[in-house]
Amino acid sequence: MEHHANLVPWQLLVQEKDGDLEFIPITDDGVLRLEVLEVLLRLKPKLVAFTHVSNTLGTINPVREMVEMAHAAGALVLVDGAQAVPHVPVDVQAIGADFYAFSGHKMLGPMGSGVLWSRRELLEEMPPFLAGGEMIREVHLRRSDWNDIPWKFEAGTPDVAAAIGLGVAADYLSGLGMGRVREHERDLVAYALDVLPREVPEIALYGPTAELRGGVVPFNMPGIHPHDVAQVLDRSGVAVRAGHHCTMPLHERLDLPATARASFNVYSTREDIDALVAGLHEVRRVFGN
Repeated sequence: MEHHANLVPWQLLVQEKDGDLEFIPITDDGVLRLEVLEVLLRLKPKLVAFTHVSNTLGTINPVREMVEMAHAAGALVLVDGAQAVPHVPVDVQAIGADFYAFSGHKMLGPMGSGVLWSRRELLEEMPPFLAGGEMIREVHLRRSDWNDIPWKFEAGTPDVAAAIGLGVAADYLSGLGMGRVREHERDLVAYALDVLPREVPEIALYGPTAELRGGVVPFNMPGIHPHDVAQVLDRSGVAVRAGHHCTMPLHERLDLPATARASFNVYSTREDIDALVAGLHEVRRVFGN
């Protein structure tokens, strides 16, 4: 179920290091099969990487349990939190992962901003991956001494404005209370999963129940391409995303060329979902269904 951002870098790495990739399969309703993860961990992987919340299906994975399983097998763990940080309470210490990454624009912050959190001892061991100003303490002709973290990994002039904006976004969400944000989105998802199949019986919905799902609902209208669905919805003032959502392997697993996806956030309401339903009625009218 991974976003390409948590797949393609590992493809490049295993090509460079002559390594191997293995994958945890999912059930038909979009839940990771942890019994297969248990078997895969017997291969003694160096790193286990997985998303906290699926950007396409909304599946909220049992990250703490998965981290404990991976650590017991001697692996390091990276969690992709891009879809979790804006939508559910996140405590990196409680999760126990070695690395936790998320992007700013998903949490109402500036584009191009983001965070990689890691355990200090790992960052101390790691060499810098970019060279330039600020990441050095002393420079000599044939060697250099690296600066302290985080500067060791922040070569060149930082995007100060984006960092400040990211901090403001974090303060805003923290002020709302992430528990309240989660409850709001869970209510919206439960409402959508109830009203959509009732009002649009032919709609195909994908993903787990509201209790296991973040604020996204992917769907298809039979016989109508998701891009056409999105275009008609746009004319009705309803914005959805259509395509593969940077999860091509997931769509291959589900045997789907594409889906349309409704996404909810702190500013979304039940009235927005009612507008989606009305827009889907217009889709049926336009395409004669």
